[in-house]
Amino acid sequence: MTAAPLLSVQSLEAWYGRAHILTGVDLTVGRGEVVALMGRNGAGKTTTLKAIMGLVESRRGRVALDSRDVSSLPPHRMARLGVGYVPEDRRIFADLTVEENLEVGRQPPRPGAPAWTPEKLFALFPNLAEMRGRRGTRMSGGEQQMLTLARTLMGNPSLLLLDEPSEGLAPIIVRQMADAVRRLKAEGLSVLVSEQNLSFAAVVADRASVIEKGQVRWTGAMADLMADEAARRAYLAL
Repeated sequence: MTAAPLLSVQSLEAWYGRAHILTGVDLTVGRGEVVALMGRNGAGKTTTLKAIMGLVESRRGRVALDSRDVSSLPPHRMARLGVGYVPEDRRIFADLTVEENLEVGRQPPRPGAPAWTPEKLFALFPNLAEMRGRRGTRMSGGEQQMLTLARTLMGNPSLLLLDEPSEGLAPIIVRQMADAVRRLKAEGLSVLVSEQNLSFAAVVADRASVIEKGQVRWTGAMADLMADEAARRAYLAL
């Protein structure tokens, strides 16, 4: 018998005002699995993550976490259930130090989820270890992205929603972020990562779901997507 996925999304729709952005998204994330949500700009990747998290008011469809229907829950309830959300726009507390930012995110250990401490996160992100007392205003964009992810991990999530982690970062930081995601998977964390960078997704993801015009048009093993030139040309080429 196949275990139920940790996250199951069925017929998810979402609107911003009158704009119908998601028109029926279906996807799953298994336990300890990394799934890449791929697509061009405007395809609906970020909206999908926000709708799952409860950050889009006008939505319908079914979102299940650990077989529990959470479709109508607000973001703070989703967070309490173990869903961590890392937005693309690096929302750190700029006037707080790295260590203070981490403390803001601290939650008790959660059954079935990896447990994180500042020291464990400093081992995951050596750059942050070197600037524990530095305020957010004195950090680069890449360092802020690492801190946003680290602060979210302090909540000990069982599922991580990671939005465009490689966007706008220097290549060396992108490699460090990819290494971090692989280590999160090794810890048993489930990750749904929204990403346009095919090479980044190929390194970190087990499976891919490709979204186009608010619907998932292709899903399968990441290796199969890399081998499917026709799908990449149809849904990912600029």
